[in-house]
Amino acid sequence: MSKATPLPQWPTIARLMPRNTKRPRIEIPEAVAQAAAVPEDLDAAQRAPYTIPSTRRRRVAGWIHVGGAATAAGLVAMGAAPGLLVAAAVLAVIGMWSLAAAWPIRVLDPQALDIAGAAVGFAVGHASAAVSFDGWRSRPVWNVLVFSGDEPPTRRGLVRVDAVDGHVVEKYEEEVAAAESRSAG
Repeated sequence: MSKATPLPQWPTIARLMPRNTKRPRIEIPEAVAQAAAVPEDLDAAQRAPYTIPSTRRRRVAGWIHVGGAATAAGLVAMGAAPGLLVAAAVLAVIGMWSLAAAWPIRVLDPQALDIAGAAVGFAVGHASAAVSFDGWRSRPVWNVLVFSGDEPPTRRGLVRVDAVDGHVVEKYEEEVAAAESRSAG
């Protein structure tokens, strides 16, 4: 098994963003958060990095389904009802799809933000990344929304970065209308 080559290091989005600490944030007082049982992942004061769930769970589920298919086929071979072969076939198909859809996510959100920042034709200020899955094999793709670094932003874009190998799948950039930027502020 070959090692993945490291992606080029671009200036990080954190270094490109202006340091404006006077921006309003959504904060929930600790007493209110505890009384309402607000989960920690919704707490804006948390500073731990967020990790997305691993797609390895699909691989585990796939092997469980394939094992169930083999067990069902083995039971038919030992004299169980032949109708059990239908269950074996369904389990085998589901298991094979799960194994085919278990793409490893090699590009995490900080790298996706850096790749998107390098792909657009303007200096990036604020940016946000969310992972989605494309196609019947559910290939993971980062959808990165980027805004220009000026205040208020004059440009915005959407860059889709492949989460397996880091290539830019597609990108879209546009000017932000002056009236639209004033109404947002």
